[in-house]
Amino acid sequence: MAAEKDLERIESLRTLLRTANHAYYVDADPIMSDREFDGLLEELEHLEAAHPEAWAADSPTRVVGGGTIEGFRSVEHAVPMQSIDNTYTMEDVRAWHARVVAALEMDRPLLTCDPKIDGVAVSLLYEQGRLIRAVTRGDGVRGDDVTPQVRRIRSVPIRLTTSVDVLEVRGELFMPNEVFEQVNAERDAEGAALYANARNLTAGTLKSLDTEIVSARRLAFTAHGRGLVKGLEAGGYAAFQRTIADLGLPVSGDLQSTDDIDVLLGMIESFADQRQTLGYGVDGMVVRVDDFSQQESLGSTSKAPRWCIAFKYPAEQGRTRLEHVDWQVGRNGTLTPRATMAPIQLAGTTVSHATLHNIEEIRRKDIRVGDDVLVEKAGEIIPQVLGPIESARTGDEVEIEPPATCPACGGPVGPEGPRLFCLNPECPAQLRERIAWFAGRGQMHIDGLGLKVVDQLVDAGLVAHFADLYRLRVEDLVPLERFGEKAAAKLVAGIAASRDRGLARVLAAVGIRQIGRTAARTLASHFADIEALMAADEDQLAALPDFGAITAGLLHGFLHSDVGREVFSRLGEAGVDLTSGEAAGEASIWSGKRVVLTGTLSAFDRRGLTERLESLGATVSGSVSGRTDLVIYGDKAGSKLRKARELGVETWDEAALLDVLPAD
Repeated sequence: MAAEKDLERIESLRTLLRTANHAYYVDADPIMSDREFDGLLEELEHLEAAHPEAWAADSPTRVVGGGTIEGFRSVEHAVPMQSIDNTYTMEDVRAWHARVVAALEMDRPLLTCDPKIDGVAVSLLYEQGRLIRAVTRGDGVRGDDVTPQVRRIRSVPIRLTTSVDVLEVRGELFMPNEVFEQVNAERDAEGAALYANARNLTAGTLKSLDTEIVSARRLAFTAHGRGLVKGLEAGGYAAFQRTIADLGLPVSGDLQSTDDIDVLLGMIESFADQRQTLGYGVDGMVVRVDDFSQQESLGSTSKAPRWCIAFKYPAEQGRTRLEHVDWQVGRNGTLTPRATMAPIQLAGTTVSHATLHNIEEIRRKDIRVGDDVLVEKAGEIIPQVLGPIESARTGDEVEIEPPATCPACGGPVGPEGPRLFCLNPECPAQLRERIAWFAGRGQMHIDGLGLKVVDQLVDAGLVAHFADLYRLRVEDLVPLERFGEKAAAKLVAGIAASRDRGLARVLAAVGIRQIGRTAARTLASHFADIEALMAADEDQLAALPDFGAITAGLLHGFLHSDVGREVFSRLGEAGVDLTSGEAAGEASIWSGKRVVLTGTLSAFDRRGLTERLESLGATVSGSVSGRTDLVIYGDKAGSKLRKARELGVETWDEAALLDVLPAD
C-alpha cells in the first residue's frame, strides 16, 4: 500500500514540476518559488531512488528547463547546456566539497566562487571573432535562436577585440533593478498584473519579436562559462574569464579563488550583504572546481555537472495581515491574484503587495482574506505569501474565490491547469499585446507595427480589434507622433499585404490557447478554410498529429464562442484570406519534410525562407541527422553539408530550390 502511494506521489510530482518548468522557462510566469521547486524536486529524487521501477527518461530530475518557445527557430547546442544543482545550506556545500575531494583524490583542489545572477541563460557563438548566433538554454539540448534580440544588447560585443576561431561562451542576460521597478510601476498605475521578478521580465523581453523593446529595457550580459572553443587556450575557469574579458566580453568583477573550503564559505557569507548594492538580481554564489581537466574528470549527471554547485541565499521573511485580493489580467489573458497587505519592511523596502500565483496555490496553502500571513522577499523579487499563520485565526477570515468573469472586461473565464484565463481576445487588458503579437513576423508579418505603434493606435481609438487594422488609412496615421505621410503609407501597405497570409498565419495570430505556428500549420494542412475547420468536432480535432483532448477542447470552444465567431467573421469581412490558399497545392512535396538550411543563401533571406517552408508544411531544423529529409545549401556550406552527404541525405543548391519554389 505504501509503495502504491509512493508511485502515485511520483507521478503527481512529475506533473506538477513539468508544469512549473513550463511556467518558469516558457511562459515567464512562475507558479512557485525556486526554493519550493527545489524542495519538491528533492522529494522526487528520493522517491525515484527508492523505486527504480518508476524510472523515466523524461522525469524533471533528469531534464533541464522548459523546452523551446513557439515562434522561434530551434537550434541544437554543440555542447549540452546543463543547469546547476542548488543548495541552501553551508553543510551541503561542505558535502559537495567532500565528494569532489574523494573523486579527485586530492585534499585541496582550487575552487572559485562568483555571483549567481538571477537572469536568463544564453549561449553566444563567435566565429573568427564575430557574433554568429545567440541561443537560449531551452531544454539543455536545443534552445531558441534569439540572435536579433541579443544584438540589441549593448554589453554584448558584435566583434571581439581579437579573432578566435570558435568561441562559445555561456552567460546570463539580466535586467537592472531600476528598469524592472520602472516597468512594474507603470503597470501598477495601469492596474495591470505585475511581473513577479526581473528574471521573468527579462525572459518576456527576450521573446519579443520587436527588438526595440529589448533596447528600451536595457538588458545586460555577463559571461560565466564556456561551450565549444577552438583556438583559445585556458587551463581553468579563472584564466578563461580573464582571457575572454581581454576579448571584450563582460565578466563578473567579483570572482574569487581559494583552495580552502573554510575560506570559501566565508566568501559566500561576506557577499550576502554586498549583493544588495549591485543594482541587479543575485540570488546566490556559484562554486566551481577551477581546473578544466579536473572538471572533465568529475563529469556530469544527465542534468547537471558534478564539478559545481550553487549556494542560494535565504529569502527575508516577515509577518503581516492579508487585507484583500485583486485579480489582474496579464498579456496572455492570465488572471493572477495579487494580495494587498498591511505594510511591512522586507529586504530594505516597504512591502504592501505580494503575488499569490494562482487559485490552486491559494487553495493548497489555504490562504484567506484576514489571515496573518508569512511573507517572503528575496533580493528584487516581488514578495510572495508563503502561507497563513493558522494559530492566529479568529474565525472571521474569508475564503478566496476566483472571479466568475474577467475583472477587466466582464468576459468569460476558463481554467487551464492551475491557472485561470480571460477567454475574450478583445479584452482591453490584453488588447495591446495581442495586436502586437498578431502583427509579429511569425504571424501576420506586418512590418513597422511594433508595440509602440500599437499603443498609439489604441490610445487614439483607431484600433480595438484585429479587423480594425485593415480599415486604417494614411490620413488616420499622419496626425500621430512620428508618422509622416511616407511612414503612414508604408504601414498601410504592409497591413494590406498581410491580408493574403492564409489560414495558418491567421490561426497562429489571433491568440487561441495552445495554438501556435506548428499547430496552426497542422490545422491548415487538414482543413481547406475556416468554415471547414469550424465544422469539425472535438474528436476530429483531437485526432490530428500532436493534438489531444485538451488542445482540441480549447480550440473547439474558442471557434464556437461568440468571441471566436466574431473574430473570424470580422477578419473575413475585412478581406483577410481565411483559406489554406495556394500553399495547399504546393504542400504535397513539403508536408512533413524535415529540412536543414546551411551556408550563405543569396536568393533568400534565411528567416523568410524558413517561414515560407514552414508555411508549406515542412519542419526546418538546425541540425542534420538520419531523420533529415533535405539539406538546402548556399555558399560556404560546411559541416552540415558534409554530414548530410555522409548520411546520404538529399541536398539541393539554391538553383534546385528556385526550380520548385520561386522567390516571391
